[in-house]
Amino acid sequence: MAGYLCKCGNHLSTTETPNDIELRVYTDREWDMLIQQDLIDPITIPLPEYDVWLCPKCQRLYFFNWDTGEPVKIYNLE
Repeated sequence: MAGYLCKCGNHLSTTETPNDIELRVYTDREWDMLIQQDLIDPITIPLPEYDVWLCPKCQRLYFFNWDTGEPVKIYNLE
């Protein structure tokens, strides 16, 4: 998934690498399991459960399902 239209109207894109849109977020339990396996090379670290994107305009967070590419959770600043 390389692009998505935020609810604020801003176009989010992850086609450039590195970018400030896509975040890597692990739970403490996921991270603990990774470091116990002595995974040091970033290429060998598996992807987290969700693909998380941050809109730089409105600061919404989108949590995407890897399989469907659709957001399963959307958070907006109060």
